[in-house]
Amino acid sequence: QVRLVEPGGGLVQPGGSLRLSCVASGSIFRVNGMTWSRQAPGKQRELVATITSGGITNYADSVKGRFTISRDNAKKTVYLQMNRLEPEDTAVYCCNADIMRLGVSLKPVTYWGQGTQVTVSS
Repeated sequence: QVRLVEPGGGLVQPGGSLRLSCVASGSIFRVNGMTWSRQAPGKQRELVATITSGGITNYADSVKGRFTISRDNAKKTVYLQMNRLEPEDTAVYCCNADIMRLGVSLKPVTYWGQGTQVTVSS
């Protein structure tokens, strides 16, 4: 089985910083692309940032210049460094990853973390 866990959420003041982690565990052969998305109450889920297996990144316009996505392949972990946080960044943040399971198939399957709450408030 494969599981994604996202520690790092919490409460932060406007202008502050927070780093989220997403750790993939289980019987994994390869982790391909990894992404962060978020969803605030009453709003659609928004894709925040993506990173390919080769380290190529993309960001939503709303977070570009403030957020940085990175990964550690040895640890099967993706990070989201969030700087200059705003109240509008308040949401449940989820990671997902395209994963090839060990000994099962070469076809990647998308797995989702359970999400972590990020609240930006004074």
